[in-house]
Amino acid sequence: MPLALQKTCSFLLLILIGFLLKNRLIKDDHKKGLKTTILDLALPAMIFVALLKIEVDTELMFLPLLILIWNVTMFLTSKFMLPLLGFRKDSSETRTWLLMIPSLAPGLSCFPFLVEYLGDDALAWGALGDIGNKVYVLIFSYLLAMNWYYNHFKMGSRSNGQKVKELFLSMFKEPINLVIIVALVLLALGFQLQNLPGFIGESVLMLKDIMTPLVLLFIGVSVILKWSQIQTIASVLILRAGFSLVLSGGFVALFDLPNEAAVLLAVVFPLSACSFWPFAHMSAIRQLERDKGVDSEKGTFDLDLGINILAVSLPFSTALILGVFSSGAYFTVPSHLFIIGGAMISLPILPRVISWFRNIEIDIPFLEEKNLKDSSAESR
Repeated sequence: MPLALQKTCSFLLLILIGFLLKNRLIKDDHKKGLKTTILDLALPAMIFVALLKIEVDTELMFLPLLILIWNVTMFLTSKFMLPLLGFRKDSSETRTWLLMIPSLAPGLSCFPFLVEYLGDDALAWGALGDIGNKVYVLIFSYLLAMNWYYNHFKMGSRSNGQKVKELFLSMFKEPINLVIIVALVLLALGFQLQNLPGFIGESVLMLKDIMTPLVLLFIGVSVILKWSQIQTIASVLILRAGFSLVLSGGFVALFDLPNEAAVLLAVVFPLSACSFWPFAHMSAIRQLERDKGVDSEKGTFDLDLGINILAVSLPFSTALILGVFSSGAYFTVPSHLFIIGGAMISLPILPRVISWFRNIEIDIPFLEEKNLKDSSAESR
């Protein structure tokens, strides 16, 4: 079995183990303790290490920008497409999807396969491109989530100064944001991970190493999947993948990429699973709501949906990426990307279009009958 596939199977096995532990971790305090360990220790450590390992190559700085453009494009596209799929505007479900869809988790779902199929150079390019994704999921997603939180609870009457003050206070209360600030300051001063005292670096690395298994176990413990919800999540993820392939096809057609590995990287990177970081932002906002005594049903986001998206997204993205790499050079041709992407976009939308036309066909005879009655009444 290829090394990348083994790693993916180990990820899925950890989710399964977490799922099997559900009956032993039945109290809310159990899940809360696990989530606190992730959000306040493991995730900040991983972010700290990732930021301090960044080595910026000025010749390749277009890669983070391209991924950031993908994030923003997917957000705008999702805002337009979700209502067409039947999602109600300004609902907790829609806000959850809008935060999750544009996010990427290449470390779990893409990077293992890049090393196995394309080599270290492709992994280095992918890691550099992920800087743009990190900017989006760590900063823009948080600002979006906080803005929706203010709007949802009608805090618009407050002045902009009050909003900015509250935003900064909430940011400084979160360990993730504090770690980002400290890491950026150290980078600005010329420090990297290897420049820190050995005992600090070792401690941070040990905390960082528990992040992935804890997240996967937490997904398994927290997931509550129903068949109807799996179908809904799968349809949105198919739509997300379809638009990603179309965008990749446009990029491959417009730019002369140096080799086949670069083309495949452009195809598979946007197919990565949804990131855990937006879920972390939603959890932080849920804590603010809990402090105000707000029930989860009236919250800004649907955390149950968020964790279920993560649970379905990882195996779904893994299957797609494996399919691309197993197809040889097929996905290096822009027209093929347009065809497959267009087909995937049509799959979840087509039933809605058919239903819409059926409603029109039902309504037309009724309208004709009504017009006849009106005209006969006028003649009298």
